[in-house]
Amino acid sequence: MSQSKEALFNELSDAVVEMDEDRAVSVSHTIVDNRLDAYEAIDKGLADGMDRAGKLFEEEEYFIPELLMCSDAMNAGLEVLKPHLKAETAGEKHKIVIGVIEGDTHDIGKNLVKIMLETSGFEVIDIGRDAPASVFVEKAKETGASIIGISTLMTTTMDGMEDVIRILNQENIRQRFKVMIGGGPISQGYANKIGADGYAANAAESVKLAKKLLEVSA
Repeated sequence: MSQSKEALFNELSDAVVEMDEDRAVSVSHTIVDNRLDAYEAIDKGLADGMDRAGKLFEEEEYFIPELLMCSDAMNAGLEVLKPHLKAETAGEKHKIVIGVIEGDTHDIGKNLVKIMLETSGFEVIDIGRDAPASVFVEKAKETGASIIGISTLMTTTMDGMEDVIRILNQENIRQRFKVMIGGGPISQGYANKIGADGYAANAAESVKLAKKLLEVSA
């Protein structure tokens, strides 16, 4: 008897946490062969594994080398699953600028969010990592984006998120953009404190939040 869907997703998550690329690829192929939903596999398998690895990093059980090897396992699984994602193509594509704030070069979570958003029908303008607050604003104005998404994994760079909102207010264009934030040290309380429109705990929640913010602004 074949493994249950939940068991396969759990095994995929474990493969990421245990830095096992071969296992991540093997389980991903099994998921494809069983015609399970690739998006769900990324969310409940690969993304869940990276969330767990991120917590181990915060608890100082994992360090940068381990986190990078977890990322390698995640990416190996993604290579198998990505071609099987069913992209939403109906209707207008809303634009969202995303990036990691200046001072932080950790972009694993941001890259996952990008994949999930693109699969959900968004046009994503990725400004990369270590991006100054002003670049978020300029790129959003330049592209006509509806949302600005900012992430960080470091407490020392969190203030940069508030700088983005400060610039928007200074230029009197705050109402033109929804601002969503996320990352290891971020919380809804911090989002409220700096005046962001929302906080998402992971990649799947980021998609839900983006859709919700656009409903509110419609």
